[in-house]
Order: sequence, then structure tokens, then C-alpha cells
Amino acid sequence: MRPLLKKNIDRAGLTAQVQIKTGKALDILPQLVSEGAGPFDMIFIDADKPPYAEYFQWALRLSRPGTLIVADNVIRDGKVIDETNTDPAVGGARRFNAMLGANTAVTATILQMVGVKEYDGIALAVVK
Repeated sequence: MRPLLKKNIDRAGLTAQVQIKTGKALDILPQLVSEGAGPFDMIFIDADKPPYAEYFQWALRLSRPGTLIVADNVIRDGKVIDETNTDPAVGGARRFNAMLGANTAVTATILQMVGVKEYDGIALAVVK
């Protein structure tokens, strides 16, 4: 576990409420479902971009009506609209955005952000 993470959890007085799992998310998320974890009030997706759509599907399984799902870095400096771009991270964000737009289980939007990380954005989805 990262020392700063543990320090911040301790300082917030949440040590008894927080359980940290480390490893590959696509291995851990099915474990959470099989353990009966959740539903969660908020799920934040900020990981390797190629499997973002899969992370979103797992997030839905760990959600309930009213859960907020936030996904970071979904604009990729505007590259998601360039159909000739073959970067796997861009492709992952593009697949996620398409899945989000077609999903009737959520109400969602993507917000463009401009700042230190160039031009990127976040997706906000509320489970119906």
C-alpha cells in the first residue's frame, strides 16, 4: 500500500471503514461481485484506458439506483473523435464513450476540461 494513501485514510479517521485492494482491476472487480461487495454510492474509474468499457460494465454491477460513476480522461485531448487514431488509450476511451451514450441504465454527460493535463474530460453517470 502506498504510504501517502494510508496516511490520508488514517488522518481522515476512516481506517476501520476503508479496505484497500491492490492488483489488476479486471481480476479484482469480479472478486468484489462474488464477495457481495456493494452496492457503492460512488465509483471512480481512472485506470488503463483500453478496458474502460469493461470497467464501466463492472461498475454497473456494483451500483444501485443513484450511484454516481465518474470516469476520468475520456476526451484524450480531443483524439477520441479522430477515427484514424489507433492509440489503444484513445480507442478505449472511444469505446467507453460509445457504450456510455448507448446505455439506458444511466443518465450521463461528458464534461470537457482544460488545464494542466491539456484538453481532457470526465464522464459523469448516475445509475437510474
